[in-house]
Amino acid sequence: MKTIYFDCPTGISGDMCLGAFVDLGVDIERIKKELRKLPVKGYTITATRQRRQGIAGTRFRVKTSRATRQRTYEDIKRLIEKSGLSAEVKRLSLEIFKNLAKAESKVHAVALKKVHFHEVGAVDSIVDVVGTAVAVTSLGSVRVRSSAIPLGSGWVKTEHGRLPVPAPATLELARGLPVVPSPINSELTTPTGAAIIKTLVEGFGGIPPMTVEATGYGIGGKNFKEAPNLVRIIMGEEDVKGENLVQMETNIDDMSPQIAGHLMERLLKAGALEVFFTPVQMKKSRPGVLLTILTEQKKRGELLDIVFSESTTIGVRSHPVERRCLERKLVKVKTRWGTVRVKVSLKDGKPVNLQPEYEDCKALAEKRKVPLKTVIEAARQAAEKW
Repeated sequence: MKTIYFDCPTGISGDMCLGAFVDLGVDIERIKKELRKLPVKGYTITATRQRRQGIAGTRFRVKTSRATRQRTYEDIKRLIEKSGLSAEVKRLSLEIFKNLAKAESKVHAVALKKVHFHEVGAVDSIVDVVGTAVAVTSLGSVRVRSSAIPLGSGWVKTEHGRLPVPAPATLELARGLPVVPSPINSELTTPTGAAIIKTLVEGFGGIPPMTVEATGYGIGGKNFKEAPNLVRIIMGEEDVKGENLVQMETNIDDMSPQIAGHLMERLLKAGALEVFFTPVQMKKSRPGVLLTILTEQKKRGELLDIVFSESTTIGVRSHPVERRCLERKLVKVKTRWGTVRVKVSLKDGKPVNLQPEYEDCKALAEKRKVPLKTVIEAARQAAEKW
Protein backbone atom coordinates (compact mmCIF):
# COMPACT_ATOMS: atom_id res chain seq x y z
CA MET A 1 0.00 0.00 0.00
CA LYS A 2 1.28 3.47 -0.87
CA THR A 3 2.39 5.25 2.31
CA ILE A 4 3.72 8.71 3.14
CA TYR A 5 5.68 9.15 6.34
CA PHE A 6 6.20 12.52 8.04
CA ASP A 7 9.62 12.67 9.70
CA CYS A 8 9.54 15.72 11.98
CA PRO A 9 12.92 16.16 13.75
CA THR A 10 12.24 19.86 14.37
CA GLY A 11 8.46 19.87 14.38
CA ILE A 12 6.10 20.92 11.62
CA SER A 13 4.27 23.99 10.34
CA GLY A 14 1.91 24.52 7.43
CA ASP A 15 4.52 26.05 5.15
CA MET A 16 7.09 23.33 5.96
CA CYS A 17 4.49 20.68 5.16
CA LEU A 18 3.69 22.18 1.77
CA GLY A 19 7.39 22.69 1.04
CA ALA A 20 7.97 18.98 1.65
CA PHE A 21 5.13 17.99 -0.68
CA VAL A 22 6.45 20.24 -3.46
CA ASP A 23 9.96 18.85 -2.92
CA LEU A 24 8.46 15.35 -3.07
CA GLY A 25 7.20 16.06 -6.57
CA VAL A 26 3.68 17.46 -6.16
CA ASP A 27 3.19 20.00 -8.96
CA ILE A 28 3.11 23.48 -7.44
CA GLU A 29 1.17 24.77 -10.45
CA ARG A 30 -1.57 22.28 -9.62
CA ILE A 31 -1.66 23.59 -6.05
CA LYS A 32 -1.87 27.19 -7.32
CA LYS A 33 -4.63 26.29 -9.79
CA GLU A 34 -6.73 24.65 -7.08
CA LEU A 35 -6.16 27.51 -4.63
CA ARG A 36 -7.51 29.96 -7.23
CA LYS A 37 -10.89 28.25 -6.73
CA LEU A 38 -11.04 29.89 -3.30
CA PRO A 39 -12.49 33.42 -3.03
CA VAL A 40 -9.23 34.61 -1.47
CA LYS A 41 -7.12 37.35 -3.05
CA GLY A 42 -4.07 39.44 -2.28
CA TYR A 43 -1.33 36.82 -1.99
CA THR A 44 1.50 35.27 -3.98
CA ILE A 45 3.20 31.90 -3.56
CA THR A 46 6.90 31.18 -3.90
CA ALA A 47 8.78 27.90 -3.65
CA THR A 48 12.56 28.27 -3.59
CA ARG A 49 15.44 25.89 -3.00
CA GLN A 50 17.26 26.53 0.29
CA ARG A 51 19.63 24.68 2.59
CA ARG A 52 19.66 23.98 6.29
CA GLN A 53 22.99 22.69 7.57
CA GLY A 54 23.90 21.31 4.17
CA ILE A 55 20.54 19.66 3.43
CA ALA A 56 18.67 21.07 0.43
CA GLY A 57 14.90 21.33 0.32
CA THR A 58 12.00 23.57 -0.68
CA ARG A 59 11.04 26.71 1.22
CA PHE A 60 7.35 27.37 0.62
CA ARG A 61 6.16 30.89 1.38
CA VAL A 62 2.94 32.87 1.09
CA LYS A 63 3.32 36.63 0.76
CA THR A 64 0.29 38.88 1.30
CA SER A 65 -0.05 42.28 -0.35
CA ARG A 66 -2.26 43.77 2.35
CA ALA A 67 -3.32 43.24 5.93
CA THR A 68 -5.59 40.24 6.37
CA ARG A 69 -8.71 40.40 8.51
CA GLN A 70 -9.63 38.01 11.27
CA ARG A 71 -12.03 35.22 10.35
CA THR A 72 -14.32 33.06 12.42
CA TYR A 73 -14.53 29.32 11.98
CA GLU A 74 -17.90 29.80 10.28
CA ASP A 75 -16.33 32.32 7.84
CA ILE A 76 -13.67 29.82 6.82
CA LYS A 77 -16.16 26.96 6.64
CA ARG A 78 -18.43 28.91 4.25
CA LEU A 79 -15.43 30.07 2.21
CA ILE A 80 -14.33 26.46 1.58
CA GLU A 81 -17.81 24.97 1.14
CA LYS A 82 -18.78 27.52 -1.53
CA SER A 83 -15.53 27.12 -3.47
CA GLY A 84 -15.03 25.03 -6.61
CA LEU A 85 -12.66 22.63 -4.87
CA SER A 86 -13.22 18.88 -5.13
CA ALA A 87 -15.31 17.14 -2.48
CA GLU A 88 -12.29 15.36 -0.99
CA VAL A 89 -10.18 18.54 -0.78
CA LYS A 90 -13.09 20.30 0.92
CA ARG A 91 -13.53 17.43 3.37
CA LEU A 92 -9.87 17.36 4.40
CA SER A 93 -9.59 21.16 4.61
CA LEU A 94 -12.73 21.44 6.74
CA GLU A 95 -11.59 18.64 9.03
CA ILE A 96 -8.23 20.33 9.63
CA PHE A 97 -9.90 23.66 10.40
CA LYS A 98 -12.49 22.00 12.60
CA ASN A 99 -9.71 20.44 14.70
CA LEU A 100 -8.11 23.89 14.95
CA ALA A 101 -11.42 25.48 15.94
CA LYS A 102 -12.13 22.85 18.60
CA ALA A 103 -8.70 23.49 20.15
CA GLU A 104 -9.17 27.26 20.14
CA SER A 105 -12.69 26.83 21.54
CA LYS A 106 -11.37 24.77 24.44
CA VAL A 107 -8.42 27.05 25.18
CA HIS A 108 -10.38 30.32 25.09
CA ALA A 109 -13.68 28.95 26.47
CA VAL A 110 -15.83 30.21 23.59
CA ALA A 111 -18.43 28.48 21.43
CA LEU A 112 -17.12 26.76 18.31
CA LYS A 113 -19.01 29.08 15.95
CA LYS A 114 -17.61 32.14 17.69
CA VAL A 115 -13.95 31.10 17.51
CA HIS A 116 -11.87 33.84 15.88
CA PHE A 117 -8.68 32.84 14.11
CA HIS A 118 -5.85 35.31 14.18
CA GLU A 119 -2.63 33.92 12.72
CA VAL A 120 -4.51 30.79 11.68
CA GLY A 121 -7.27 32.77 9.98
CA ALA A 122 -4.85 34.78 7.87
CA VAL A 123 -4.56 34.12 4.15
CA ASP A 124 -1.26 32.27 4.47
CA SER A 125 -2.72 29.71 6.86
CA ILE A 126 -5.79 29.13 4.68
CA VAL A 127 -3.40 28.53 1.79
CA ASP A 128 -1.30 26.15 3.92
CA VAL A 129 -4.30 24.07 4.99
CA VAL A 130 -6.11 23.89 1.66
CA GLY A 131 -2.82 23.50 -0.23
CA THR A 132 -1.92 20.53 1.96
CA ALA A 133 -5.32 18.95 1.26
CA VAL A 134 -4.73 19.43 -2.47
CA ALA A 135 -1.25 17.88 -2.21
CA VAL A 136 -2.42 14.82 -0.27
CA THR A 137 -5.35 14.09 -2.57
CA SER A 138 -3.12 14.46 -5.65
CA LEU A 139 -1.19 11.39 -4.47
CA GLY A 140 -4.28 9.18 -4.65
CA SER A 141 -5.10 6.63 -1.97
CA VAL A 142 -2.31 6.78 0.62
CA ARG A 143 -1.77 5.75 4.22
CA VAL A 144 -0.24 8.55 6.32
CA ARG A 145 2.14 7.86 9.20
CA SER A 146 4.41 10.10 11.29
CA SER A 147 7.21 10.23 13.78
CA ALA A 148 6.55 11.58 17.27
CA ILE A 149 6.31 15.38 17.28
CA PRO A 150 8.66 17.78 19.14
CA LEU A 151 6.69 20.83 20.28
CA GLY A 152 9.55 23.08 21.38
CA SER A 153 9.94 25.39 24.37
CA GLY A 154 10.35 29.06 25.25
CA TRP A 155 7.93 31.83 24.31
CA VAL A 156 6.05 32.98 21.21
CA LYS A 157 4.39 36.28 20.27
CA THR A 158 0.71 36.00 19.28
CA GLU A 159 -2.36 38.20 18.90
CA HIS A 160 -3.17 37.24 22.49
CA GLY A 161 0.23 38.41 23.70
CA ARG A 162 3.36 36.53 24.73
CA LEU A 163 2.54 32.86 25.33
CA PRO A 164 4.59 29.88 26.48
CA VAL A 165 5.64 27.24 23.96
CA PRO A 166 3.97 25.02 23.04
CA ALA A 167 1.15 27.47 22.39
CA PRO A 168 -2.06 26.48 24.22
CA ALA A 169 -3.84 25.57 20.97
CA THR A 170 -0.92 23.42 19.85
CA LEU A 171 -0.86 21.62 23.19
CA GLU A 172 -4.60 20.98 23.00
CA LEU A 173 -4.23 19.59 19.48
CA ALA A 174 -1.43 17.34 20.71
CA ARG A 175 -3.79 15.47 23.02
CA GLY A 176 -3.62 11.78 22.09
CA LEU A 177 -0.51 12.30 19.92
CA PRO A 178 3.00 11.13 20.85
CA VAL A 179 5.31 14.09 21.53
CA VAL A 180 9.02 14.22 22.36
CA PRO A 181 11.28 16.83 24.04
CA SER A 182 13.78 18.89 22.09
CA PRO A 183 16.85 20.90 23.12
CA ILE A 184 15.81 23.70 20.76
CA ASN A 185 14.39 26.72 22.59
CA SER A 186 11.83 27.80 19.99
CA GLU A 187 8.33 27.07 18.73
CA LEU A 188 8.79 23.93 16.63
CA THR A 189 5.23 22.80 15.96
CA THR A 190 2.60 25.43 15.15
CA PRO A 191 -1.15 25.03 15.63
CA THR A 192 -1.56 24.59 11.87
CA GLY A 193 1.15 21.93 11.77
CA ALA A 194 -0.36 20.10 14.74
CA ALA A 195 -3.83 20.18 13.16
CA ILE A 196 -2.48 18.75 9.90
CA ILE A 197 -0.79 15.87 11.74
CA LYS A 198 -3.84 15.21 13.94
CA THR A 199 -6.13 15.09 10.91
CA LEU A 200 -4.05 13.15 8.39
CA VAL A 201 -1.94 10.68 10.35
CA GLU A 202 -3.24 7.15 10.96
CA GLY A 203 -0.33 5.85 13.04
CA PHE A 204 2.87 6.97 14.77
CA GLY A 205 6.28 5.41 15.24
CA GLY A 206 9.43 4.75 13.28
CA ILE A 207 9.62 4.49 9.51
CA PRO A 208 7.48 1.48 8.54
CA PRO A 209 8.85 -1.39 6.42
CA MET A 210 8.56 0.02 2.91
CA THR A 211 10.21 0.34 -0.47
CA VAL A 212 11.19 4.01 -0.70
CA GLU A 213 10.09 5.70 -3.91
CA ALA A 214 10.63 9.41 -3.20
CA THR A 215 11.58 11.89 -0.48
CA GLY A 216 10.79 15.55 -0.02
CA TYR A 217 12.31 18.13 2.36
CA GLY A 218 10.32 21.15 3.56
CA ILE A 219 12.54 23.95 4.88
CA GLY A 220 11.48 26.08 7.86
CA GLY A 221 12.04 29.82 8.13
CA LYS A 222 14.33 29.65 11.18
CA ASN A 223 17.92 28.47 11.30
CA PHE A 224 18.82 26.37 14.36
CA LYS A 225 22.36 25.54 15.40
CA GLU A 226 21.25 22.32 17.10
CA ALA A 227 19.66 20.67 14.04
CA PRO A 228 18.51 21.41 10.47
CA ASN A 229 15.08 23.04 10.55
CA LEU A 230 13.09 20.84 8.20
CA VAL A 231 10.37 18.23 7.87
CA ARG A 232 10.71 15.44 5.38
CA ILE A 233 8.17 13.24 3.69
CA ILE A 234 9.14 9.73 2.71
CA MET A 235 6.88 8.04 0.17
CA GLY A 236 6.91 4.40 -0.77
CA GLU A 237 5.12 1.09 -0.96
CA GLU A 238 4.56 -0.24 2.53
CA ASP A 239 4.86 -3.92 3.38
CA VAL A 240 1.54 -4.02 5.21
CA LYS A 241 1.66 -6.67 7.91
CA GLY A 242 -0.55 -5.03 10.48
CA GLU A 243 -1.94 -1.79 11.82
CA ASN A 244 -0.62 -0.32 15.05
CA LEU A 245 -3.72 0.51 17.06
CA VAL A 246 -4.69 1.13 20.68
CA GLN A 247 -7.04 -1.07 22.71
CA MET A 248 -8.84 0.62 25.60
CA GLU A 249 -10.65 -1.36 28.29
CA THR A 250 -12.60 -0.77 31.47
CA ASN A 251 -14.77 -2.92 33.77
CA ILE A 252 -18.13 -1.42 34.78
CA ASP A 253 -20.74 -2.79 37.21
CA ASP A 254 -22.95 0.21 37.98
CA MET A 255 -24.11 1.52 34.59
CA SER A 256 -27.60 1.34 33.08
CA PRO A 257 -27.90 -0.76 29.90
CA GLN A 258 -29.59 2.25 28.28
CA ILE A 259 -26.49 4.35 28.96
CA ALA A 260 -24.30 1.54 27.63
CA GLY A 261 -26.13 1.58 24.29
CA HIS A 262 -25.83 5.36 24.03
CA LEU A 263 -22.11 5.17 24.94
CA MET A 264 -21.44 2.65 22.16
CA GLU A 265 -23.21 4.85 19.60
CA ARG A 266 -21.20 7.92 20.62
CA LEU A 267 -17.87 6.07 20.50
CA LEU A 268 -18.53 4.64 17.03
CA LYS A 269 -19.72 8.01 15.74
CA ALA A 270 -16.52 9.62 17.09
CA GLY A 271 -14.36 7.23 15.07
CA ALA A 272 -13.77 4.12 17.20
CA LEU A 273 -12.98 1.15 14.96
CA GLU A 274 -14.61 -1.43 17.23
CA VAL A 275 -16.70 -1.18 20.42
CA PHE A 276 -18.13 -4.15 22.29
CA PHE A 277 -19.26 -5.30 25.74
CA THR A 278 -18.30 -8.63 27.38
CA PRO A 279 -20.08 -9.99 30.48
CA VAL A 280 -17.68 -10.25 33.46
CA GLN A 281 -17.91 -11.11 37.15
CA MET A 282 -16.64 -8.33 39.39
CA LYS A 283 -15.94 -7.79 43.08
CA LYS A 284 -18.63 -8.56 45.65
CA SER A 285 -20.02 -11.09 43.14
CA ARG A 286 -21.51 -8.31 41.01
CA PRO A 287 -22.21 -9.01 37.32
CA GLY A 288 -20.69 -6.35 35.11
CA VAL A 289 -19.44 -5.64 31.61
CA LEU A 290 -16.00 -5.21 30.09
CA LEU A 291 -16.04 -2.29 27.65
CA THR A 292 -13.45 -2.75 24.88
CA ILE A 293 -12.58 -0.07 22.32
CA LEU A 294 -10.21 -0.44 19.37
CA THR A 295 -8.99 2.85 17.94
CA GLU A 296 -6.27 4.70 16.10
CA GLN A 297 -3.77 6.48 18.34
CA LYS A 298 -4.93 9.94 17.23
CA LYS A 299 -8.51 9.24 18.40
CA ARG A 300 -7.49 7.98 21.84
CA GLY A 301 -7.87 11.27 23.73
CA GLU A 302 -11.29 12.12 22.27
CA LEU A 303 -12.67 8.63 22.95
CA LEU A 304 -11.28 8.68 26.49
CA ASP A 305 -13.19 11.91 27.16
CA ILE A 306 -16.41 10.29 25.93
CA VAL A 307 -15.94 7.23 28.18
CA PHE A 308 -15.35 9.36 31.27
CA SER A 309 -18.24 11.74 30.53
CA GLU A 310 -20.85 9.17 29.50
CA SER A 311 -20.06 6.11 31.66
CA THR A 312 -19.62 5.53 35.40
CA THR A 313 -16.05 4.23 35.17
CA ILE A 314 -13.21 5.93 37.02
CA GLY A 315 -10.31 4.32 35.15
CA VAL A 316 -9.42 3.05 31.67
CA ARG A 317 -6.59 0.69 30.68
CA SER A 318 -4.83 1.16 27.33
CA HIS A 319 -2.23 -0.86 25.47
CA PRO A 320 -0.91 -1.07 21.89
CA VAL A 321 -2.19 -3.85 19.64
CA GLU A 322 -1.60 -4.93 16.06
CA ARG A 323 -4.51 -5.59 13.72
CA ARG A 324 -4.20 -7.39 10.42
CA CYS A 325 -6.96 -7.09 7.84
CA LEU A 326 -7.67 -8.55 4.44
CA GLU A 327 -8.05 -6.17 1.51
CA ARG A 328 -11.73 -5.42 0.97
CA LYS A 329 -13.78 -4.28 -2.01
CA LEU A 330 -17.45 -3.47 -2.38
CA VAL A 331 -18.93 -4.77 -5.64
CA LYS A 332 -22.45 -4.74 -7.06
CA VAL A 333 -23.95 -7.95 -8.41
CA LYS A 334 -27.23 -8.59 -10.21
CA THR A 335 -29.65 -11.26 -9.00
CA ARG A 336 -33.10 -12.23 -10.25
CA TRP A 337 -34.46 -10.18 -7.35
CA GLY A 338 -32.39 -7.04 -7.97
CA THR A 339 -28.94 -5.50 -7.42
CA VAL A 340 -27.05 -6.27 -4.20
CA ARG A 341 -23.79 -4.88 -2.86
CA VAL A 342 -21.34 -7.54 -1.73
CA LYS A 343 -18.24 -7.15 0.44
CA VAL A 344 -15.38 -9.11 -1.10
CA SER A 345 -12.34 -9.92 1.08
CA LEU A 346 -9.12 -10.62 -0.81
CA LYS A 347 -5.78 -12.22 0.05
CA ASP A 348 -2.95 -11.74 -2.42
CA GLY A 349 -5.54 -10.42 -4.86
CA LYS A 350 -7.77 -13.51 -4.66
CA PRO A 351 -11.27 -13.53 -3.09
CA VAL A 352 -11.44 -15.56 0.14
CA ASN A 353 -14.76 -14.37 1.55
CA LEU A 354 -18.02 -12.99 0.15
CA GLN A 355 -20.61 -11.23 2.30
CA PRO A 356 -23.79 -9.74 0.76
CA GLU A 357 -24.94 -6.50 2.37
CA TYR A 358 -27.75 -7.34 4.77
CA GLU A 359 -29.77 -4.13 4.26
CA ASP A 360 -29.77 -4.59 0.45
CA CYS A 361 -30.93 -8.18 0.75
CA LYS A 362 -33.57 -7.31 3.34
CA ALA A 363 -35.02 -4.52 1.18
CA LEU A 364 -35.27 -6.82 -1.85
CA ALA A 365 -36.76 -9.67 0.20
CA GLU A 366 -39.50 -7.38 1.51
CA LYS A 367 -40.15 -5.81 -1.88
CA ARG A 368 -40.26 -9.09 -3.81
CA LYS A 369 -41.98 -11.09 -1.06
CA VAL A 370 -39.32 -13.81 -0.88
CA PRO A 371 -37.35 -15.27 2.05
CA LEU A 372 -34.32 -13.24 3.08
CA LYS A 373 -32.06 -16.32 2.91
CA THR A 374 -33.05 -16.80 -0.75
CA VAL A 375 -31.85 -13.33 -1.70
CA ILE A 376 -28.62 -13.72 0.32
CA GLU A 377 -27.81 -17.02 -1.38
CA ALA A 378 -28.55 -15.59 -4.84
CA ALA A 379 -26.24 -12.65 -4.16
CA ARG A 380 -23.51 -14.96 -2.93
CA GLN A 381 -23.71 -17.14 -6.03
CA ALA A 382 -23.63 -14.07 -8.29
CA ALA A 383 -20.58 -12.73 -6.43
CA GLU A 384 -18.69 -16.01 -6.89
CA LYS A 385 -18.68 -15.29 -10.65
CA TRP A 386 -17.22 -11.82 -10.08
